Amino acid sequence: MGGHLGRDAILAAKSLRTEEVDVPEWGGTVLVRELSGRERDEWEASLAVQRGKTMVPDVANIRAKLAARTIVGDDGEPVFTQQDVAALGELSAAALDRVFDVASRLSGLNPEDVEAMTGNSGAAPGGGSSSASPAISAAPSPNSSSEPHPVS
Repeated sequence: MGGHLGRDAILAAKSLRTEEVDVPEWGGTVLVRELSGRERDEWEASLAVQRGKTMVPDVANIRAKLAARTIVGDDGEPVFTQQDVAALGELSAAALDRVFDVASRLSGLNPEDVEAMTGNSGAAPGGGSSSASPAISAAPSPNSSSEPHPVS
């Protein structure tokens, strides 16, 4: 007993894990950082839109949205903004899948979350087969805030 972390110890633990990812399609490596709790909530919120009085999944550019939040410079800060998501989405799907896989693993995203988010058991976020890529097996939970937020 008595060995539990207190407030100060918990708030001092600000280190987020990073991993280098080789992206030959882009000509080198990128540094991918796990999402903070706030960032994950904001990313999940960006994957739903309001249609009338109903929130519906909006998984368009799901990989690019996560890549924009998790590809960081040597200083640990994102190198992309929300305005870069569309351009990132036009890049190699294989490259985005690779980044998505690592970012998902580092951030604790799991296969059950994507099924709940898309409303389809075994369907990919774009409506394709889940066999298209192992990256599809990791996506957000719809249980967080429903307001879309720009990438910080």
